[in-house]
Amino acid sequence: MTSTPTDRPESMPDEASASLCQMRAKREQILQGAEKVFLASGYEGASMSQIAREAGVSKGTLYNHFDGKASLFSAFFEERSKTKLAAIEAISREDGPDVHTSLRRLTETAIKMMLHSTSMDLYRIIVGEAGKFPNLADAFWRYGFGRTLNNLSDWLRRRRDAGELQIEDPDFAAEQLMILCQARIVHRRRLMLPVDDSPEAISRLANITADSFMKIYGPHHQ
Repeated sequence: MTSTPTDRPESMPDEASASLCQMRAKREQILQGAEKVFLASGYEGASMSQIAREAGVSKGTLYNHFDGKASLFSAFFEERSKTKLAAIEAISREDGPDVHTSLRRLTETAIKMMLHSTSMDLYRIIVGEAGKFPNLADAFWRYGFGRTLNNLSDWLRRRRDAGELQIEDPDFAAEQLMILCQARIVHRRRLMLPVDDSPEAISRLANITADSFMKIYGPHHQ
């Protein structure tokens, strides 16, 4: 005797998909609440209870997704970094146009990213509290600065192999480039000092930075 098939097995994939979507939506809801609390209170001043209230979830739901404040901060920083670094990563995946034009676009994009209010707030939190909470520096390096350096060094290596740059150590050169991007405007903004951060000033700085990098690493060091 053969059994009569039911609709249940066919519905399970849809149910699983709906459940997964709900979990992702809830996770994003928590991350949005965490962002507000972390940026307002810093890492040490934030509590899981505050984050649960801000996110509109119970503490039980919060702990179902994250086992503590450290893992929640890392997840929040990773997700937000993906969004903010997307533009730089898109440029670093390109093999054209010419290297100077690409450098100028990269530097301008990096400067604008670091000047964003959320980037500024997170940087101050990490610098101010990393001594007590080393996981903050680890999250910053792994998902932010370190990730950017890896993408840039890969791009510089490809440009070197194409004969457009003369670089012995692409990893070091990538770090040099990011440090150059932080000169003049970014450092002053981090310290809340008066500085011209208009689009025109950023564009001028991007040009200077690209020119300076090409003088160091351009063909024949022109």
